[in-house]
Amino acid sequence: MQYTPDGRHPSDGPAVAEGMPGGGSDGTATALQPGFLASVFRDLGAAPGPGEPGPDADGGPAAGRPEQDGDEAVAAHGRAAALTHHRTLTVRAEHDRLADLLRRAALPVSPMDFESQLRTYEPRPYPAGEAGPEGTGAEPRWEDYVPPRAADAGPDEGPSRRLLDSGYQRELAQARLTHQRALREWRTRRAEAANSGEAESRRAHEAAEQARARAVREYNDTLEECRRAYRLAEPAAVESLIERALAASETATQDLPAPCRAVFRPLTSTAVLDLDLPPLDLVPSLTGYRLTPEGEIAPVPRPAADRATDYLRLVARLALRALQAADAVDTDEILAGVVLNGWLREPGSPEAVCLVSVDADRDALARTRLLPAGAPYEEGQDGDGVYADAERDEALVRLRQLGAAVTPDPYARAGVEPAAAAGATVPSAADLSANEFAELVRELLTRGGLDGWSVRLRGPAGLVATGEGEAGSALPGRWVVWASRAVAPVAEEEIRTLAEAVREEAADRGLRLTTGRFSDAALDLTGEESHQHIHLVDGDGVRELARTHLGLPLGAGA
Repeated sequence: MQYTPDGRHPSDGPAVAEGMPGGGSDGTATALQPGFLASVFRDLGAAPGPGEPGPDADGGPAAGRPEQDGDEAVAAHGRAAALTHHRTLTVRAEHDRLADLLRRAALPVSPMDFESQLRTYEPRPYPAGEAGPEGTGAEPRWEDYVPPRAADAGPDEGPSRRLLDSGYQRELAQARLTHQRALREWRTRRAEAANSGEAESRRAHEAAEQARARAVREYNDTLEECRRAYRLAEPAAVESLIERALAASETATQDLPAPCRAVFRPLTSTAVLDLDLPPLDLVPSLTGYRLTPEGEIAPVPRPAADRATDYLRLVARLALRALQAADAVDTDEILAGVVLNGWLREPGSPEAVCLVSVDADRDALARTRLLPAGAPYEEGQDGDGVYADAERDEALVRLRQLGAAVTPDPYARAGVEPAAAAGATVPSAADLSANEFAELVRELLTRGGLDGWSVRLRGPAGLVATGEGEAGSALPGRWVVWASRAVAPVAEEEIRTLAEAVREEAADRGLRLTTGRFSDAALDLTGEESHQHIHLVDGDGVRELARTHLGLPLGAGA
């Protein structure tokens, strides 16, 4: 058997020099064979042999990096998902708040008239426990101080035997002393209370009660003065009462400021309300958030039409609530109608935008009652809740039934023409709403002698009506009235049209009334014999009629 010089059999494989891993005695690298020893030498830092995998191969130190990168990616994805969920919950909370506002804004308005504002005085008794004869307690009684009978005393023993007991006599004497001391203290307290603070305390209490009674009486007297002024249709009294009612109607939505100002016009017995609408960003613009395949958090916007409808749904409730408040407080029927303009006022914007305008007469106000909260918005309606379709929303339906002008898109700031302007102290015909102008014409002509007033056509620019006056009055016979407030002069053709209407209605006369003026051709036509039954009243004539029959001024202007 042959051995190598180092004492190893050739079948044992190549030798490894001691202290030189992976190398021979001559310093040359020794090729490592695959297997367990090779993996051990690789872990010890030995150089790989030809064809062997390097340190970055599977199972090496770098093999854990993909796993670590994968763990970090999963953790990042989890954090992004949690943040997405949190942001979505925030958006849903905004939707819940809007739904709650819609519900509370639809609550019925409690009437607030003069009777409900009266105060009553209820006297308060003098507080118990105060210094005074009543506060010193009851007079000490001797029965409460008598020594008790001895426990070992027999029932057969008479009271005389007990009195002869020396111990009992000592107890009895001590009890008398204690009772007399308590009686003296009680009398002293009573005298001090009667002589020092009790009388002053009672006087102060009586003075405070008299002040309370006087304050209630003065308040009720002031309220009665306001009622008399209200019944006389004084603007300050009417505006004060309406604004109180409007402020009281906001109790259910104090977290949603929507102030409303009132201007009363005695000329037409109409209140003009200017309602400040809530900001547009009150309605959520997002449905939520989602996580993209790339791991990004992306918002999910709502359809623009849905957001606009939700805002208009809230506006409709606020407008109807203001109309209800004005109608409920008018128990004496001073108002002939109410005009409401809803204004969007944005910080930094020079002008407000009118998004809704309502011109409602007294009959229309009776149709502005919203259903009780929850009835039309129950969860059972196809699961829509308060987000029902606009055509099925009670507030929007009622508002459109009143002939309201509503913006098609509030977020585009698309305004509508206000039905009336409330700025001028003395309104002109242009400041009046269509209902106001019709009421003004009716009031002027009925006071002039026309009865049986019947409106045939009415629009923003004017109206056509018929009426009959008694014989001997200023306006005898049957009349056809055409009243307008156009800026352009009344042309000759309009006079001919009125003459035809007079013939069709079998009327006796026609009245063409305008807040502007007539053209020369129209004036010449009415001078002809064929049109002498047509009477003309221009702007100056209308203002003179207002001063004569109503005692109120009408501003110049068509």
